[in-house]
Amino acid sequence: MKAISFIHKGLPIEDPASLQDIFMPKPSPGPRDLLVEVKAVSVNPVDTKVRAGTFTGEPKILGWDAAGVDREVGRQVTLFKPGDQVYYAGSIARPGSYSEYHLVDERIVGHQPRSLGAAQAAALPLTAITAWELLFDRLGIAEGGGEGDALLIVGAAGGVGSMLVQLARQLTRLTVIGTASRAETSNWVRELGAHHVIDHSAPLQGQLQALGIESVSHVASLTHTDQHFAQLVEVLRPQGRLGVIDDPQTLDVMPLKRKSLSLHWELMFTRSLYETDDMVRQHELLERVAGLIDQGTLRTTLGEHFGAINAANMRRAHALVESGKARGKIVLEGF
Repeated sequence: MKAISFIHKGLPIEDPASLQDIFMPKPSPGPRDLLVEVKAVSVNPVDTKVRAGTFTGEPKILGWDAAGVDREVGRQVTLFKPGDQVYYAGSIARPGSYSEYHLVDERIVGHQPRSLGAAQAAALPLTAITAWELLFDRLGIAEGGGEGDALLIVGAAGGVGSMLVQLARQLTRLTVIGTASRAETSNWVRELGAHHVIDHSAPLQGQLQALGIESVSHVASLTHTDQHFAQLVEVLRPQGRLGVIDDPQTLDVMPLKRKSLSLHWELMFTRSLYETDDMVRQHELLERVAGLIDQGTLRTTLGEHFGAINAANMRRAHALVESGKARGKIVLEGF
């Protein structure tokens, strides 16, 4: 089967050797696995981080978001059957989805929304799971709750932000404030449902006060947390909650003490990495998201389609993700 691999660690994406087209054997499913024929994939910051990291050894297949068709099932599989159209974000402990066929545990897979094609569906899983777990599991907002509270989303135009804005606006009563620094991305965040959009390249507190908002109860910091941290502590109300998904080199939590602020990390790979008892929750979550998509409550966050799944197009996609200027998700479709 065809696949895209990186072999040499830390190469800049401009180097043709950073991602390469390869052929490898088609895998066979384990007891709870689906063998998925991959139709489309999307690119996430985690893809670029793993590629640019300290990997050594055999070729590594990147990619976790995928949409495709279930072709074979393991002997213990109960949730799917061959021929099902599926979408998912796989496990970071297993080979990735930049391949014609891919193995994934059924407990982290959902049935693809009926109203979407493969490319539109592939844009959703990783960011939908991250946004859902961050909002409801980590920040502790109840569905239908949040009346009188405000959520500030730093980096609202990216993949996770694009889903988080929608979930918070559609499924809670929070006042949703997104940040973006360009006209294009600001308009995107408004279209997704944010009540207000402010510029994260300018001081935050003054912009919030200009909206009549003295403080916020919750912050979702999706990017450059270390740069914004002091301001986030400043704008959070006492006993507020800060949720983080990025990778600051250091984070001094002592400033949180005075306000009794709580810090919450979200990594959507945790359940699959540790095979937690509630791992199937991600299957249930993706099933729910598919229903909300088909009802028209949520929309795909596909931002740009970069063509066929090959190394040249994937290098272009990684470069755009690394630039920090991507809007929504970048998707590639078909081998």
